[in-house]
Amino acid sequence: MRPSNRGVLFAERTLPCSTRASPLCWRGYERGCFSLPIFAIHNEPTFLGLGIEVLRGKENMLGVVVSVSVVVVLVLLFFWARSARTAHDLLVSAPRTLLVTAHPDDECMFFAPTVLELLRRRCSLFLLCLSTGNYRNEAEVRKKELLTSCHVLGVSPSNITIIDHRDLPDDPSVSWKVQLVTDLILSHVKEHRIDLMLSFDQRGVSGHANHVAIYQAFRYIYTHKLTPTGCRMLCLHSVTLLRKYSSLLELPLALFQPHVLLCLARCSQYRRALRAMVCHRSQMLWFRWLYLLFSRYMFVNTFWDISKTELEPAGATLHSR
Repeated sequence: MRPSNRGVLFAERTLPCSTRASPLCWRGYERGCFSLPIFAIHNEPTFLGLGIEVLRGKENMLGVVVSVSVVVVLVLLFFWARSARTAHDLLVSAPRTLLVTAHPDDECMFFAPTVLELLRRRCSLFLLCLSTGNYRNEAEVRKKELLTSCHVLGVSPSNITIIDHRDLPDDPSVSWKVQLVTDLILSHVKEHRIDLMLSFDQRGVSGHANHVAIYQAFRYIYTHKLTPTGCRMLCLHSVTLLRKYSSLLELPLALFQPHVLLCLARCSQYRRALRAMVCHRSQMLWFRWLYLLFSRYMFVNTFWDISKTELEPAGATLHSR
């Protein structure tokens, strides 16, 4: 320590990164408890040196962030490419698909990415809706809305079947008879020579009893080996409530999680799915708009083989539809 001609004490030492001949040094000016660290070049105090070091630190941090981001993107692209290849192989080998739903609006609320991907690949898609959606005595309205929605999605009207059966009401408190649902499904499988069957898993996405009844029928068909040779049965993966409303943030999890089929909606497909859902005017309450914005099922569908569904660990408590 040595006094300056102004009576201010200061300490001077060379930076570790500098050499003895370097004009860049570090000075800390002190007066009492006050301390101001600055750089000095040729013994002239300046903030330029400090700015250079800060920029160097930011550049290093930016480099790390960019490197990590590139790695993450490459990993996601790898898994996406692998999923796309798997989907291609599956759909090429199964060009005739039956989608089984419980209510009008299920086709776009839960399965829109799959429907649009199947049609993009020129697959023959058949839709079997097992009720008219008569929960509020709006059966005729709901049927017309379903046909309009399917027109927007691109499903041929001749491939749509809506079941109106007194034992299959749209009611979350009613458990449908498994044998009745099984007979209806098998009838369509045989009539249309189906290669691939799609519907809900054991949690039914929302826990709705009618959704779960379809899975139970699927399980019965699979257990008793009632499908034609080569016909596969896939179930839409149900996720927890948090993941269900994570929108596109769900995509990395969907890619990394084991699945047989993954369908991801492109921007144009998402817009079409929105138009299809809006066709169900009787169902467009305020919370439906939030669903359209945040539900992962508007963007991505992942399917399990039915043989794997009961091995899936139980998730969160089921929530209402």
